[in-house]
Amino acid sequence: MTEPEFIPADSDPVSRRSDPARNLAVVVYILQALSFFVGGITGLVGVIINYVKLGDVRNTWVERHFRWQIRTFWIGMLWTVIGVVTTPLIIGWFILLGISIWIIVRIVKGALALNEGKAPS
Repeated sequence: MTEPEFIPADSDPVSRRSDPARNLAVVVYILQALSFFVGGITGLVGVIINYVKLGDVRNTWVERHFRWQIRTFWIGMLWTVIGVVTTPLIIGWFILLGISIWIIVRIVKGALALNEGKAPS
């Protein structure tokens, strides 16, 4: 198994586009976005990819994206469960709407930052 190419966090954003780990982060953002249409299973696949490959991207600029994606998944999962449990109380529908918007915003912000070769913020 070959070592992944190390691109320092302070490198030129244009040179970051050729980073193989970047392509993996793109795939995970796509899987997270698709999870809205396939019941969340692709989001689970994406977070598994994040955890499996996290060691390969440690100390690179892509690590921040992996952590952003992992955090998005787990916080989204927590609030989705809370929303589903509270739907009989009507407030759950508002929670589900809010968390859906929050997840979409995080996916878009992360993907745009990744495209620019920057860390998500």
